[in-house]
Amino acid sequence: MSGAVSGEEWLHPPRHEVVAAVARSLAEDLAPLGDLTASLLGPETTRATVRARASGTVAGTRCAAEAFNQVDPSVEVDWSVAEGAIVGPGDTIGEISGPLAAVVTAERTALNFLGFLSGIATQTRRFVDAAAVGGDARVWDTRKTVPGLRSLSKAAVRAGGGRNHRGNLSDWLMLKDNHLSELGIAAAVAVARDRWPGRTIHVECDRLDQVREALIAGADAVLCDNMTPDEVGECVAAAREIHGSAIRRTLLEASGGITLENIAAYAATGVDAISSGALTNAAGVLDVGLDIGDGDPSGRSRINEVDPS
Repeated sequence: MSGAVSGEEWLHPPRHEVVAAVARSLAEDLAPLGDLTASLLGPETTRATVRARASGTVAGTRCAAEAFNQVDPSVEVDWSVAEGAIVGPGDTIGEISGPLAAVVTAERTALNFLGFLSGIATQTRRFVDAAAVGGDARVWDTRKTVPGLRSLSKAAVRAGGGRNHRGNLSDWLMLKDNHLSELGIAAAVAVARDRWPGRTIHVECDRLDQVREALIAGADAVLCDNMTPDEVGECVAAAREIHGSAIRRTLLEASGGITLENIAAYAATGVDAISSGALTNAAGVLDVGLDIGDGDPSGRSRINEVDPS
């Protein structure tokens, strides 16, 4: 059972994705004979504390709670912080209560999800904070995610203050250079609009003349790919020129070569969104640990902090 603080609902991944991902992960640990070491333990109930070992942003609480729930529904999980909360070294993230055997069986899976997804949220928060120095552009993720964990990873991006690019190839149409090798931009936008009315049409461009063509063709969004901040600024100016005082204009996204060091310069161009695969494919993990006992740092037993084992 999971209780207490969980944060805004939209920050969490879909329930069915959580259940399925946790089930797959537990199967990696428990097939075919279960937890042999935990089978040596009696039915005693224990209390444990999940703590941060480093500063970061919390994500993945529902996955962690689901790991305990699937091993033994009698395990109680009470979160001390909400999804998206910022924590420091030693801060309590949650309290666990239940049979010791169940707690130690589920803890690795729970900490794997919590550390992995909090790592993404922490990385995203860094990018969001850095972008805010330059302007109000939204920070977007990409589809560069671990296969099978995309919806979880994208939820972690939201928990870190970022926003989601398309989730999969069915969300909207994105015309990249390989697609445009057969059709020109104007023709591709026209065909896309005819066949998939109501869907967003997004065009990837790496030159200003392509951006202008996409804007005139009526693309809903344009990705300015691998351009310098000055070049992106020229694209923003072109959009303002072509759309004039229209209430709604084409959304402009900058992507490619975005780093913590240069994202503020891109945000300062007036672009609407800045996307980076680094949010999900270069995030690392947040160091978290589960401590059995009364929580006394001098006498507690540290159970499997985030480490190679």
